[in-house]
Amino acid sequence: MQQWSARAGHCVLLFKASPLYPERALNPAHIHSHTRVEANVLEKPALPQPLIDAAAHLARKELGKAEAILRPFLKAHPADVNAMRMLGDIGLELGALRDAENLLARCVELAPDYAAGRYSYINVLYKRHRYAQALREVERLLATDPENLAYLALKAANLVEVARHREAIELFEAILLKEPGNSAVRLSLGHALRALGESGAAIEAYRQVTGQADHAGEAYWSLANLKTAAFSDADVEQIHTLLRDKNCDYRNSYHGLFALGKAYEDRRQADKAMAAYAQGNLLKSKSVPWDIDAFGRDTSALIDFFDAPLFKRLKEAGDTRPDPIFIVGLPRSGSTLIEQILSSHSQVEGTAELATLIAIARSIANKAQQRAISEYPQALANMGGESLKQLGARYLSETALHRVTEKPFFIDKMPNNFSHVGLIQLILPNAKIIDARRHPLDCCFSGYKQLFASGQGFTYGQARMGNYYLQYERVMQHWDTVLPGRVHRVYYEAMVQNPEREIRALLAHCGLSFEPECLSFHTTQRTVRTASSEQVRQPINDKGIGAWRPFAPWLTTLSDLLSDSVAAYPATISAD
Repeated sequence: MQQWSARAGHCVLLFKASPLYPERALNPAHIHSHTRVEANVLEKPALPQPLIDAAAHLARKELGKAEAILRPFLKAHPADVNAMRMLGDIGLELGALRDAENLLARCVELAPDYAAGRYSYINVLYKRHRYAQALREVERLLATDPENLAYLALKAANLVEVARHREAIELFEAILLKEPGNSAVRLSLGHALRALGESGAAIEAYRQVTGQADHAGEAYWSLANLKTAAFSDADVEQIHTLLRDKNCDYRNSYHGLFALGKAYEDRRQADKAMAAYAQGNLLKSKSVPWDIDAFGRDTSALIDFFDAPLFKRLKEAGDTRPDPIFIVGLPRSGSTLIEQILSSHSQVEGTAELATLIAIARSIANKAQQRAISEYPQALANMGGESLKQLGARYLSETALHRVTEKPFFIDKMPNNFSHVGLIQLILPNAKIIDARRHPLDCCFSGYKQLFASGQGFTYGQARMGNYYLQYERVMQHWDTVLPGRVHRVYYEAMVQNPEREIRALLAHCGLSFEPECLSFHTTQRTVRTASSEQVRQPINDKGIGAWRPFAPWLTTLSDLLSDSVAAYPATISAD
């Protein structure tokens, strides 16, 4: 078992989560009925003192102390399901998901009626993107306790992930009828409404939470993140009041700071906006580590491994079905715009930013612990055509859950997949790949001022952001060299200047006939869950071009890093 540890400062995740705001795992503690789940831990009349002590440490978020008790106890009592469940929860909290899943799966195997264990098991399934399995497991809980609000919230969380938003909304609303003050669920309701394009109802849900101290910062950021909701002077003052409150916790603080930055940016007060963004990024970066050098080494390993002879040797490998269209690049590069255009075509279904390909890469890496040496991509060299075909089939099988129509093609918009173009080529040789490219400073500044739902730790700092962009350019240049013509590049500025020309070229690359509906993409009704959800429901415009310029005096670190990239970027893109 992996020796993950919460000691020595390794524990930085201090909050359990709501899968609906994917930055956190579900926090059913906000739902009062969850006490019935927690009570299962104390079913034994004489719970051993070490477990009582460990539970007390967990309640105080002292994960290292709890782990130090639980590990030796479980070694001495290998069938104790309470210890398994608590240690599994620590693994879930620390991101050691594989070990947490093993522990919790064993827990429910030994004690099928242990509701708290199954509840934790469902949470780890959610975190590992196994939504269909999670939904089956939560139905087992609901069969014994159909009115349990924690179980209903957990079901709704997984329904959102498989694009069953309307069903999720019904559950959220049912919960709120019984718990009208549950701000976590009301926020989740707002997120689901926003994804469906019901921005007015989403704003109303968010507004109801701004007055509730426990999630006020997140509510203000949710409003800011719509990009269309204006803040009043009273809103700005309320955010300041929140931030001045000595009881304002870490999450409320960074959410409030990013919201404040957006409010001042809308007022064209670049100095105040930048001060808020910088402070928000600094605070957030402390809980989202990012190793610039390690990412550079990983990129070098990909470049060294995926060479032209490899692709020539394995050109007959992989699953030949052409269903996926991958849109890769950096966040805030215009990828959601491309997705919306393609999803307006009668043959293409938009899904979401799917984690499936990254999960496959991680399974190939076979890292038992964080510091272990990754076997990816080198392990691919030992795989024959049949193994690679099975990986392609696995990708298509695991993404099928997200496809709700009979359309032959679907979009996977996970931007980070740019690192895995070589893997795509080997396991899905007929998939289409689109690179969304935007002016380096516009793209990176837009990422810097965005508070992402999960991951994307490279955005929380100018040095992080700039170096990440350089590695992105570097590996994309490599793919262009060893797989010429494989990736179709869409420049955001060119799309804005001459959308019909760019859309026709995009469709041609995907082997699709031109359809006029792709030009009126903003009228297409579909679920959109990214930060650009409201922007792509408007006609195309040039508001995002040059947005970095008012902030230039404070972006010297970024602009110095990207000086060569900016110089090489097409200065003018013909609109002819």
